[in-house]
Amino acid sequence: MAEIKLDSLIKSYGPDQVLHHVHADIEDGEFVVIVGPSGCGKSTLLRMIAGLEGITSGEVSIGGKVVNGLEPADRDIAMVFQNYALYPHMSVRQNMAYGLKIRGLPKAEIDRRVQEAAEILEIGAFLDRKPRQLSGGQRQRVAMGRAIVRDPQVFLFDEPLSNLDAKLRVQMRLEIRKLQKRLGVTSIFVTHDQVEAMTLGDRLMVLNGGVVEQFGTPIELYDRPETVFVAGFIGSPAMNFLPATAEGGVVTLDNGASLPGAGGVSGPVTFGVRPEHLVPDAQGPIRVQVQVFEALGANTLVHGVLEGTGTELVVSLPGHETPAPGDVLHYAAPSEHHHLFDAESGARIAP
Repeated sequence: MAEIKLDSLIKSYGPDQVLHHVHADIEDGEFVVIVGPSGCGKSTLLRMIAGLEGITSGEVSIGGKVVNGLEPADRDIAMVFQNYALYPHMSVRQNMAYGLKIRGLPKAEIDRRVQEAAEILEIGAFLDRKPRQLSGGQRQRVAMGRAIVRDPQVFLFDEPLSNLDAKLRVQMRLEIRKLQKRLGVTSIFVTHDQVEAMTLGDRLMVLNGGVVEQFGTPIELYDRPETVFVAGFIGSPAMNFLPATAEGGVVTLDNGASLPGAGGVSGPVTFGVRPEHLVPDAQGPIRVQVQVFEALGANTLVHGVLEGTGTELVVSLPGHETPAPGDVLHYAAPSEHHHLFDAESGARIAP
């Protein structure tokens, strides 16, 4: 069993605290993605789990054992890095076998593991090549193969796809997901790409400024974000946020338009609705003045402002609809897709 427990982890560099009381229980065989903007502490947290960064306070447990005092080599983890970290003078076979050779495994066992991993990753034809003779995607497969042959309790991935082009990223993330399901190894994956996070993770941990904003399944974060930050970070395009006032079960936008609100909520709020949840309605209260649009084929994203205000909005139209700048589009926002957040703290208040 390789469940991972993070108990009130804190990381400080001198007086600067960069991770604040991080808690998480990661189940055996689960694929967890840590996602957030650059500088939020994602890679630092991963490196603390790996033993590459010291822990200021708190505990990391792997398989029921506290590993704070263990060296990385003794934690039974394998890490895949952003820059592949392959030895340029070694062949693919030698790169994959090196860690096992250092551990003193018999040559026959090393050869078996390398061959098995090569078959899984479809890199058998490259085993005698040097890294410089491989493409970026092939190098990433080798890095993953080096992790697989270790047969670890835990895989740790530190933004492993960020150096690949967009098409290859999509292909590789699907392969990583299938590989993790096949092997059943507890895995933690760090990325700043929320689409990558949504497609890969059983659960997502959203970090912001070293604080866990929310930890849950992708659909939980999409349907019920607990903060404005999570609501704006998860989903593509991002949720629309409109300043508003709640009173008597009604939410009034800055331009005077009214929508049904949540009973018991009063005062300044931030009203949130996703672009894909706005419904064309000639009598709809949300009037969007078009500025520019992005024709994406399957759909068209319209960027505009709430009529009578400077508040920006994005709406999604069918692919062949191309409104002109200055047009005013009318929308309704079904109440089941409303999100209300406290205007000051950004915390969810309804529904």
